[in-house]
Amino acid sequence: MSQEPRPLQQLWDVFNQSAKTLGQADLALLQEALTHTSSGLNPHHEQLEFLGDAVLRLSASEFIASAYPQMQVGERSSLRAQLVSDRWLAELGANIEIERWWQIGPKASGDATAAATIRAELSEALIGALYRINGLVGVQQWLTPHWQRSAEAVLSDPHRGNYKSSLQEWSQGEGLGLPTYSSEEMSQRHGDPRRFRCSVTLPPQLKAEGWGRSRRDAEQQAARAALDQLTGS
Repeated sequence: MSQEPRPLQQLWDVFNQSAKTLGQADLALLQEALTHTSSGLNPHHEQLEFLGDAVLRLSASEFIASAYPQMQVGERSSLRAQLVSDRWLAELGANIEIERWWQIGPKASGDATAAATIRAELSEALIGALYRINGLVGVQQWLTPHWQRSAEAVLSDPHRGNYKSSLQEWSQGEGLGLPTYSSEEMSQRHGDPRRFRCSVTLPPQLKAEGWGRSRRDAEQQAARAALDQLTGS
């Protein structure tokens, strides 16, 4: 059973902003960001999502520069990729229970595999809307606590979330050459976490498998499974 949408002023409280009564223009921006194209309504989220993409990358760069001033540029780029990924945005949407405010079409609402994709898209649109309402400072106030937790998790992972790179470095270090990846599309449902299946092989006998929403995700998961085999995890 669907829940009644919460008042948009409550969403503003989730953003960790200074006390402010939203005007009609502000409310309209938030509503636009939460209206998915699948609803058939206009205006919808796409323009704010486009803006949010640029704002997200800039704001994440500022966060990393402030939180990790000694970090090398290459490491910053790798960390930022994790902090602006669709996976991270989907988790952000889940954390704020974005589905309590969104407007999506009946077909999309019945497709559980699309939920993560919709959360990511609308979360990015909300970033664009918040930027329009309260500027870059407002975006940073909202996202910094989430980034702090995510960055700590990424940096505590010896693979930094890039399992393909770690597997390649290990295999080359052992003189085994490059791992071979083979991917197959198993489903055509957008957002399906098992849409792609990937197998990775490495001489003499290593073979592992992974699944993902995209070929890239599936390859990463296959590489992760291979590393787990190597470390006995």
